[in-house]
Amino acid sequence: MAALRSTKGLVALVTGGASGLGKGTAEVLAKAGARVAILDLPQSKGAEVAKEIGAIFTPASVTNEDEIKAAFAKVQSEYGRLDALVNCAGIAYAFKLYSVQKKKHVDFDKIRQTMDVNVLGTFNVIRHGVALMGEHEKDANGQRGVVINTASVAAFDGQTGQSAYSASKGAIVGMTLPLARDFAGDGIRFNTIAPGLMDTPLLSSLPEKVKTFLAQLIPNPSRLGHPHEYGALVKTFLAQLIPNPSRLGHPHEYGALVQHIIENQYLNGETIRFDGALRMPA
Repeated sequence: MAALRSTKGLVALVTGGASGLGKGTAEVLAKAGARVAILDLPQSKGAEVAKEIGAIFTPASVTNEDEIKAAFAKVQSEYGRLDALVNCAGIAYAFKLYSVQKKKHVDFDKIRQTMDVNVLGTFNVIRHGVALMGEHEKDANGQRGVVINTASVAAFDGQTGQSAYSASKGAIVGMTLPLARDFAGDGIRFNTIAPGLMDTPLLSSLPEKVKTFLAQLIPNPSRLGHPHEYGALVKTFLAQLIPNPSRLGHPHEYGALVQHIIENQYLNGETIRFDGALRMPA
């Protein structure tokens, strides 16, 4: 049996690496000996995280052509190559397209921004990432690198108010196999992870109405309480939805799966649900 490829010494760029799943992934890969580049917004904590783990910070918006070009140019200048690209950058808005009661449409910019960041931003980063991977020779197994994208269980179990978000994550799932086929001859693999309920800042940014509703579902105390209690209340309720283990996922667990996908070169063209057997209710 072919041995797993070691992560040690590989070059990995992680988008959204300043927080959440991206930060957890960057920390796991750096600990495993990878040379890591964190790509996140200029105003993020990317520089701080990079300093903590011995990585480099490449400030950029995934939707900005010039900034992404500059980010990969920095990776090439600092590390000389790229072996793994992990796309964790993304946004989430909860809304209905139209309220019959209020006779009001959602702001179209929310739909556009969701697609711009989650879909077009992912494509933008990928096309520059594979260009850099293509600059070095294939390894002994005929491989040049791997791209790992982040979808969501919402791609399959979209909830009320998630039409745009689910569509954007469904696009990530949909692009996985065609991309794996497109770049098979180039030795570049493509896989997607569809995480469930993860303990990240994105989960903490729930709308006020959702926080109120969830708090009422918790038997004791059945109240909103102080703002600093919201996170604990929401996590307590959401954990009950997950069959086993009944808790939120941790970013480092996500990072561990990323590491395995990097190391296991037979994984290609696949979307992996990472959710503790969760199936989201409506």
